[in-house]
Amino acid sequence: MVHCRCRRYSRHLRYGNFVDNIRLYVRGGSGGMGLPRLGGLGGNGGDIWVVAKKDITLKQIKDKHPNKRFTAGVGSNSSIHALRGAKGEDSQVFAPVGISVTTDDGRILGELNCEGDNLLVAKGGHGGSLHSGFLPSKGQTRQIRLDLKLIADLGLVGFPNAGKSSLLTALSHAKPRIASYPFTTLRPEIGKVMYDDHKQVSVADLPGLIEGAHINKGMGHKFLKHVERTKQLMFVVDICGFQLASNTPFRSAFETVLLLNKELELYNEELLGKPAILVINKMDLPEAQGRLRDLETHLENQEESSHLFPEDVIPKSLMRFTHVVPVSATTGLGLPLLKSLIRQSLEEQNIIETDGHWKNLRIHLPANGSKPPIGSERKYWKCKICPDNH
Repeated sequence: MVHCRCRRYSRHLRYGNFVDNIRLYVRGGSGGMGLPRLGGLGGNGGDIWVVAKKDITLKQIKDKHPNKRFTAGVGSNSSIHALRGAKGEDSQVFAPVGISVTTDDGRILGELNCEGDNLLVAKGGHGGSLHSGFLPSKGQTRQIRLDLKLIADLGLVGFPNAGKSSLLTALSHAKPRIASYPFTTLRPEIGKVMYDDHKQVSVADLPGLIEGAHINKGMGHKFLKHVERTKQLMFVVDICGFQLASNTPFRSAFETVLLLNKELELYNEELLGKPAILVINKMDLPEAQGRLRDLETHLENQEESSHLFPEDVIPKSLMRFTHVVPVSATTGLGLPLLKSLIRQSLEEQNIIETDGHWKNLRIHLPANGSKPPIGSERKYWKCKICPDNH
């Protein structure tokens, strides 16, 4: 391997191409001059919009616009040929789907979760008019941050060296770094699980949690913010337990489950409401079967078993897993079943969400079949036809 003395280049090799936040300078266009003797109005300045678009990354924005400055067009001056000046050209910042836009002081301006979503981040100045003495105003200027929170169907949650990267490689075509030392994943990796009918499921391998992540130890909040934007969670636990270093306590597989549960709970209790699958990895190791029987016993009696451990590892709310799947990412044991259960779990969630969506949007018409009055479309009508009288 050729070593480079350039620190910037070596950092690029180490951390890869993933950029999860970027700071931009945006300025709306200034308005155009008015024409006092004829009462002409200057054109308004252009606006700056952030627009969500597929196949765009924050790194592409950074590379294409190294100065990270976006300025909208200036409004046209009023003239005898055009008393009303034309509006300045708007400027669009194309950004990936799944970002939040904030100001430098942390105020959230909005989120872009679907392709085509747009957000006004800097408004253009007003053109000169009678009220301003025909003098224009300058456009809005601000620093904004685009913060990517990954959107994936499934997020892998586990302590370092649990085998998340190996599992992602075995399930998909992703090629994350794999080694026998803890922190091999320093930036998120996205893999696509492919099915015979061409269905795809996106899986995010995220940097490993450590105890205290909720207070930003280790990768801390950089990890947990990505977990927030996955549909479901997949806990990956080493059947033989986990120990980060020689001076840290050894944690059994069940204790690891409790600690992962607690870290998510302390960061954001709402994360515990996501559907979750528990994957017990490294089942090819000696004594794995005996350890699995012990773990299953604890999982069947979580409340009673949790009291056997120190209070600082016990979460207030215990996670309920939709499936518990023993696998070996190395030998492929249990992977076909896991792929099937991943799809089943996501499809069940989609059905529940679709049913809930239509229930919220359902409009009941009066018995005579007449249309609801204009402006009342969002209200629910009491139906005299339905047997349950909705």
